[in-house]
Amino acid sequence: MDGNGRWAQRNGKSRIEGHRSGVKNVRQIVECAREMGIPNLTLYAFSVENWKRPKAEVSALMALLNTFLKRELSNMMKNGVRLNVIGRVAELPTNVRKNLQDTMDKTAKNSNLLLSLALNYGARTELLDAVTSYISQNDVNICGELEWSTFSKHLYTREMPDPDLIIRTSGEHRLSNFLLMQGAYAEIYFTDLCWPEFHKEDFQHAIRNYQGRERRYGLTGEQIRRQEEPIQQG
Repeated sequence: MDGNGRWAQRNGKSRIEGHRSGVKNVRQIVECAREMGIPNLTLYAFSVENWKRPKAEVSALMALLNTFLKRELSNMMKNGVRLNVIGRVAELPTNVRKNLQDTMDKTAKNSNLLLSLALNYGARTELLDAVTSYISQNDVNICGELEWSTFSKHLYTREMPDPDLIIRTSGEHRLSNFLLMQGAYAEIYFTDLCWPEFHKEDFQHAIRNYQGRERRYGLTGEQIRRQEEPIQQG
């Protein structure tokens, strides 16, 4: 969800006002995803690098997160949205962790949409944490050849499917340390729109664009066609 600050600057607003507008936009995108029957939506909300921003801005972002959780709980319950969090959650402020856990507990039985917030998240730190977790639970001298299906169970996203589509707002053409391993075969959609102006219609357009693509997973078109051919009964 990139571009809050640039959107604010273009519109003569403060960066904090840009973040407020970005938070407001979350509701319509979440509602749109649920209406379209999308079962999983992950929002990159705060990266491990974001701690380097001015202290006042970081504090404001944490306050906005708390406000979002309190205001949106009733909507999550009404719309069957379950909250999930990925990242180094233990390093977040105590009041934020408490509100996150409370919201996750209350929405745990909802099943229409899994909304995952990437908070204090970075793909490189996730990989380091996964390696640490794997080593702590296995004798690396006798574990044999390591399979991705085994190692991926140590990632933050172990209970989530890999992303089919990654949408990057604000005109930047990079992934910025987001789901680098899980997104190995994801389709990527870039838009010049900043997050506060990336509305429901723009989200729907991104989904339609994705639906028109042929996903190859490293295969040739002929190999894909052969996989799709019906099995002949002899």
